Amino acid sequence: MAADADRFKNELTGHLDWFAERGRKVRFWWRDDDAIEPTPALEKMLLLANSNKVHLALAVIPKNATETLAMRLADEPYAHVLQHGWQHKNFQRKDLGEKAAELGSRRDLEELMGELGQGKDRLEALFGKKFIPAMVPPWNRIAPEVSRRLPEIELPGLSSFTFHNFPRAHQLQSHIDIIKWKKQVRFIGWESARLRFDLQLTRRRNTGPEPIGILTHHLVHDEGCWEFLETFFTIAAHHKGAEWPNPSRLFDL
Repeated sequence: MAADADRFKNELTGHLDWFAERGRKVRFWWRDDDAIEPTPALEKMLLLANSNKVHLALAVIPKNATETLAMRLADEPYAHVLQHGWQHKNFQRKDLGEKAAELGSRRDLEELMGELGQGKDRLEALFGKKFIPAMVPPWNRIAPEVSRRLPEIELPGLSSFTFHNFPRAHQLQSHIDIIKWKKQVRFIGWESARLRFDLQLTRRRNTGPEPIGILTHHLVHDEGCWEFLETFFTIAAHHKGAEWPNPSRLFDL
């Protein structure tokens, strides 16, 4: 395990060195899903953000978001809020083999848009200027018609996972999920992390400035996830070949 971690660190540093030597920077951003209230795990996230001066975009579930979370984040300089659906409830048919989605094809569209509009209003009231008007679909799935109608309720931004949605304006994707979800929820492992970062960083050498999105879920992190984040930020948050802009600017909102 130690050898795998060292190989990850060496390759990440090598990639960022490549960009720095050419006067270029890789843009990163950090999205964390499912926040509703202050927890010890959230405190760890905020400590990482503050100590490394890295912006943290929290995808908050509007129906369950608490005033205590709003109070906790009020003075946090690197914390931002995105909208995570309305209630993070699956409406698809698992018995028919459909993958989980709240914003999927089985919703009454007018009812759903009403819920999402209500959620936007609630997050604006709770979090004020910390709220970025961007939707993060639960399970990273959203029906095309729902995506098209988000600007109608003043939610122009969208973030899902990698290539799940056709590119559109004000879209900021996540690319590297550090959690393995099937069978046992845990850190993906250093070798998987190395391969995923290698793919994304190699692409950025040739395909332009799309920010690389790191996806986390603080409520289910194991020790491997925390160790990875500490190691990763020690390098990527302080390297001349990397930058971490405010996500509001990255959404172009």
